[in-house]
Amino acid sequence: MKYKIIGGVSLPNIPWEDKPEDCNEVLWRSKNNPVIPRNLIPCANSIFNSAVVAFQDGFAGVFRIDDKRREMRIHSGISKDGLAWEINNDPIEFITADGRKKKIFGYDPRVCFMEGKYYVSFCNCEDGPTVGLAYTTDFKDFYEIGNAFLPFNRNGVLFPRKINKKYAMLSRPSDNGHTPFGNIFYSESPDLEHWGHHHEVMRTTRGWQALKIGAGPVPIETEEGWLLIYHGVLLSCNGYVYSAGVAILDTDKPWIVKYRASEYIISPQIEYECIGDVQNVVFPCAALCDADTGRIALYYGGADTVTCIAYTTVDDLVQFTKDHTEK
Repeated sequence: MKYKIIGGVSLPNIPWEDKPEDCNEVLWRSKNNPVIPRNLIPCANSIFNSAVVAFQDGFAGVFRIDDKRREMRIHSGISKDGLAWEINNDPIEFITADGRKKKIFGYDPRVCFMEGKYYVSFCNCEDGPTVGLAYTTDFKDFYEIGNAFLPFNRNGVLFPRKINKKYAMLSRPSDNGHTPFGNIFYSESPDLEHWGHHHEVMRTTRGWQALKIGAGPVPIETEEGWLLIYHGVLLSCNGYVYSAGVAILDTDKPWIVKYRASEYIISPQIEYECIGDVQNVVFPCAALCDADTGRIALYYGGADTVTCIAYTTVDDLVQFTKDHTEK
């Protein structure tokens, strides 16, 4: 490995497929896509924009499932290999501070392992969309922390460790609709409940990321800085198009962008990314990373309908970002 991963874990069982000889892209799609079909469990209309982490000797995750009423809920699941999943048919019931259990109308979760807990951030729609936080240790019981921000906000993504002795999170302030704008911001907290010291990180630019951008998987710490995979959106004559890009943020001041690739790393081009409940969507939400080899398995939603995987390495992504940063 040319670019060392900081604070990573060994994942010898990470899902992986070697790069095809005829592939010239920095990411290559799994031959098994979509790895999670839209109707894996009885209640599901679609399963997408979901988060996966290493757990015990396998993997666990939280999944956005739009049910057959077309209501957005979050479910938990486990897998031995990160490919074949057992997802609970019933949505997560979050345990509140006073011991009650409640189902949440939420979507697009991320999961961040930190300090012995798996923290779940998601778009919580109780009082208008904002970033909700909860945690679990076993993917059975989930404890509500509360909303990090006032409405309206989306795409809350925690960093996997404290930065300058504070918890840190990326988010995208938004509106109450299908936000036609959006930049990425950085916030910090002493306790995961009170958030402030907000910094703008990245703005929209042009082309594939001209309309809005939002943080994707939990950032990966490298010697070069925080490797951030994010989504960008353009408005075409046929509607919104969601693609994924990559940037490197400063280690100690993550609101400073060191490198940002001008080209996308993956865009909707295959049928399962172009045809579904929402056409032309690649939406990255999770990235498994093996610290020993630098291999990355990127989980993303396809066409707001199914869950897919693409593969790359830390070396490839860091080098791509540097090579495609405009001077």
